[in-house]
Amino acid sequence: MSHETDNLLDDNTRSMHELPATSSAAASPSPAAPVDDYALIAAIQRGDRSAFAQLIAAHQGLVFGYLRARLLQPTDAEDLTQEVFLRCYTSRERFAPGAHLRPWLLGIARNLLRERARKLKRRKEVAWTELCLEIDSLATSEDEADGDSLTNLPGCLDSLGDSARQAIEMRYCSQLRLSQIGEKLRRSEGAAKLLMFRARQALRNCLDRKLKAAHDDR
Repeated sequence: MSHETDNLLDDNTRSMHELPATSSAAASPSPAAPVDDYALIAAIQRGDRSAFAQLIAAHQGLVFGYLRARLLQPTDAEDLTQEVFLRCYTSRERFAPGAHLRPWLLGIARNLLRERARKLKRRKEVAWTELCLEIDSLATSEDEADGDSLTNLPGCLDSLGDSARQAIEMRYCSQLRLSQIGEKLRRSEGAAKLLMFRARQALRNCLDRKLKAAHDDR
């Protein structure tokens, strides 16, 4: 990477330090003026540093909200938000004409979450991220897998039955294997696997209902 490119990334990384607060209201991006993403990407590919700054300003709320819903610590969400845009810049030449920027950015964010979860596999703070990624994988549309829906996950967890909630906690907080979960719940490993499947599906269905209700109220 050239010295000029390093400077461009450094300048725009500094501009991302002023991220939204960590309240629930800040987890969703505030309305902004429409931005021509294709024009911005084309300008960025030509080396226009102001276009990169505009792209960050337009989309950092979305990216931060997505990551904040899937990470326990707000500082981790801030760090990964910066990394998303750095990767966006370094892979700018691979952005295909006509592609949509939002799913591309969220795809980068999702990959970073997976990398982080693998790296910190045995640390309890990644349990929430792992559960969120599992729930995301059950979504049938992009809207269901965005940052807004997972703000309801704590309430949906509370709505689970005792056995399902205990299984989720043992799997994602205590990092127990299915055979161990079955043993503690006095079930076979196959029954524990089915319980986990149904618990995750129940969480996804609960999130979908709450997301639909929120959209209907708008």
